Amino acid sequence: MLKTNQRIAVMGGTFNPIHYAHLLSAEQVRVGLGYDKILFIPSARPPHKVADADIIEPEHRYQMALLAIIGNPDFEVSRIELERAGPSYTVETLKALQKLYGKTTELAWIIGADSLIEYEVWRDFDEVLARCIMIATTRPTYDLNRVPLEVRKRVTTFTVTGADISATAIRERVRNKLSIRYLVPEAVENYIHRHRLYQ
Repeated sequence: MLKTNQRIAVMGGTFNPIHYAHLLSAEQVRVGLGYDKILFIPSARPPHKVADADIIEPEHRYQMALLAIIGNPDFEVSRIELERAGPSYTVETLKALQKLYGKTTELAWIIGADSLIEYEVWRDFDEVLARCIMIATTRPTYDLNRVPLEVRKRVTTFTVTGADISATAIRERVRNKLSIRYLVPEAVENYIHRHRLYQ
C-alpha cells in the first residue's frame, strides 16, 4: 500500500484518443479544486462501449496518454484497468485505488456532466458515490437541468472553459486525412500517424 494523505482526482475514460480538452479539464479541476494529482486511467474494456468497433487497443490508448502528460509533474497515468481482467467497472477501480493509496487519501472521480445522464447504467452507482467525490465538469452552455435533480445534489459540479474537442471528430479527421494538429499534443499526433491508427 502507498501510504499517502494526498487528494487525488481520477479522470477515467477511453481516451480514444486523449486530446487537449481532456488535459485542459484535468488541469482546471486540479488547480480550481486544489487536488494534488490527476490520475488518468484509460479504460481497458468499457462495459457501455463493448460493441464499439472504433475503440483501439488499450495499450495504444495508454501509450498516447503517457505521451500527452509529459512535462506536467502533477499528471500521472495508471495501468490499473489494463491489468485487471473483465469489464472496466468504476466501482472496482475505486476499490483497487483505495487499497493502493489507503484510507487517508481522498479520491475524486471526474466525468463530463453529460455523462451523468447515463448514471443508471453504472454498476453500483450508489457505492461509487460513497467511495469518492464525483466531480461533473460542465461548460457554460451546458444545461444542468438535463441531469436529474437527485443526481445533481450528490455530485460536485465544476465549470471548465477552453477547447471544445471531440475524440469522435478527431478519428473522423484522421480517416479523412485531415489535420489534427493542435487538437492533440504533437507526440500523440505523431503516435497516431506512426501506428496508422483510426484509418
